[in-house]
Amino acid sequence: MNIIYTARQNEFPPQYREKLEAKLQKISKMIEQKGEKEAHIIHKQERHLHVVEITIYMFDHSIVCYGEDSELLPAMNIALEKLDKQVVKLREKWRDNKRQAIAPEVETAPPPPEPDAKTAKKQGKKIYRVDFESDGNKPMTLDEAILEMEGTRDGQHDYLVFRDAKDDRLCVILRRPDGNFDLIET
Repeated sequence: MNIIYTARQNEFPPQYREKLEAKLQKISKMIEQKGEKEAHIIHKQERHLHVVEITIYMFDHSIVCYGEDSELLPAMNIALEKLDKQVVKLREKWRDNKRQAIAPEVETAPPPPEPDAKTAKKQGKKIYRVDFESDGNKPMTLDEAILEMEGTRDGQHDYLVFRDAKDDRLCVILRRPDGNFDLIET
């Protein structure tokens, strides 16, 4: 992190610079994704108060934090605490609002009945994982797969995944609305 110091009336003491840079390095781990970030530190003294202002640009926002105290070190610590809180808040807000769900929810159970359209929009899509290998199914021919599909005419099963007996390839049969079948071979 590039740190730019500006002192209006007094010079920023070197022992405080080291402490400030160490604390800013911890904060910079949260905001540096690509490229180098800058922090602008302004120290000014107004009558008996030391005022420390820290400005950082993050996610197209400028974060400005002030710390005031009669001593320089407590003023610097106040500004750093405010900066830390704002960085954490903005980072969480950016993650929650700008990112979609990283991975959909995965369950290993048969699918429940279809929810209505309103609840489907609120909940998000679910993926149900089928463990094909541990299912205990033996390879079957295309005719056997069609007979299996014909036996489940109740409308619950519109597809069948099976391993072809001839080629040992994974295949899927889909029942079309007109009653015919589609075959997908891998």
